[in-house]
Amino acid sequence: MLNADLHCHSIFSDGTLTPTALAARAKENGVDVWAMTDHDEVGGLAEARTAAAALDLPFVAGVEISITWSGQTVHIVGLQIDETNETLVQGLASTRGGREPRAREIAAQLEKIGIKGAYEGALKFVDNPDLISRTHFARYIIELGLCNNLHDVFANYLGEGKPGFVPHRWASLQNSVDWIRAAGGIAVIAHPGRYKFTDLAFDALFKEFKSFGGVGIEVTTGSHTVDQYDFYAKVAKDYDFLASRGSDFHGPGESRVDLGGLPPLPTGVKPVWHNWGW
Repeated sequence: MLNADLHCHSIFSDGTLTPTALAARAKENGVDVWAMTDHDEVGGLAEARTAAAALDLPFVAGVEISITWSGQTVHIVGLQIDETNETLVQGLASTRGGREPRAREIAAQLEKIGIKGAYEGALKFVDNPDLISRTHFARYIIELGLCNNLHDVFANYLGEGKPGFVPHRWASLQNSVDWIRAAGGIAVIAHPGRYKFTDLAFDALFKEFKSFGGVGIEVTTGSHTVDQYDFYAKVAKDYDFLASRGSDFHGPGESRVDLGGLPPLPTGVKPVWHNWGW
C-alpha cells in the first residue's frame, strides 16, 4: 500500500514546522505521496512544492477549509487543487476574515477567568496573523503551565462549553466544495470521527456533501482511534466515497501520529489516489 500522507499543517496555519521542514520529515519518514493542507490558506504551497521536488517526493497541493454545518465546525480537505484559482483564493480570504475578531473575543473570555494577555500571548505562536486560531491560544496556555498538552487545554478551556469557547460562522458546505472544484480539486471530509453528530445527521451530511460534488472521506487519520478505521472504511463503501489517509500532523510533540506513521487503509476501499498515477 502506498504510504500517502494527505493531511498536515505548516506554520502558514497552525503547524510548527515550515513547509520545507515538513517535506524533509515526510521524505525521511518514508512518505510516498505527500500533501500539505493548511487551514484556509494556500500561501505555503509554493515552498512545499519546491521542497518536495528537490527531494523527489511526489507532492499534492491541498487545503483544509473550515465550514459550519448544522451548528458545528466541520473541515473539508481539498486535494489536487490549483492554488492560484481566483474563486478559491477569494473564498479562503473571506473565511480567514472572521478569525481576528473571534480571537479577540476568545481572549476576552479567557481574561474573565484570570488568563490575562491571551491575545498577545497567542500571537507569539502565530506566523500568519490572519490565521490565529484556538491552537495558538492553547500553546500560550501550555506555556503558562496551566495545562500539559493541547488535549487538556481544549478539554478545560477552549472546547465547546468551556470558558474560552467562541463559536464562529465559517463558510457553508456548498461553498467549500464549490471552491475546491473550481480549483480543479477533489473534496474530502476530514476526520469524520471527530464530529458529534447523530447517525441521522451524519447521513444527511454525507448525502448533501455528495450532492454538491464531494467524493471522499478520511478513513485512516491521526484524528481517528484505531477502531474508527474500520468503521469509516464501511462508511466509505456504504456511501461510495473514495478513502483518504493523512496524519493531521501539526508538529513534533503535539500530534498523535507522525508524518507517514499511519497504518494502511483497510482492505476493500478505493483510495483517493487510485487514479493519480503513483
